[in-house]
Amino acid sequence: MDRDYAEPLDVPALAREALMSAGHFSRSFRAAYGETPYNHLMTRRIERAKALLRRGDLSVTEICFAVGCTSLGSFSTRFTELVGESPSTYRAKNHEPAAAIPACMVKIHTRPVRAGQGQPYTHPQSQLQSQPHEVGHAASAGGPRRPAVR
Repeated sequence: MDRDYAEPLDVPALAREALMSAGHFSRSFRAAYGETPYNHLMTRRIERAKALLRRGDLSVTEICFAVGCTSLGSFSTRFTELVGESPSTYRAKNHEPAAAIPACMVKIHTRPVRAGQGQPYTHPQSQLQSQPHEVGHAASAGGPRRPAVR
């Protein structure tokens, strides 16, 4: 699904590949990824659209169809929901500072996040640096301390 984001979503075909019913596949997918197959696909499409918009050489309509959307209105609405601004507004911004960053890192930090469905990715190293460390306890006890289970 991630590689073929521009193709139409065929949940029954995906379910057959996974040897599941379509309903069970959708529920299992949601449990594993925290979103439905359709929402996951649209997130991939919006990620790709953002990359194409940053490049700046295609129109919003061309990008809409290039990422597999069939309606410019639906594409613009979903883009605005996920990104917080219209595709045209996003493209008009200065994206030069991101040009020097590897595409894989830009993708991680610009991944669309639906309202109420989590936080953007934060590198584990930055979380470690912001938390105080206990010295001595973990090493002397043979590992990290865990709360007692009651």
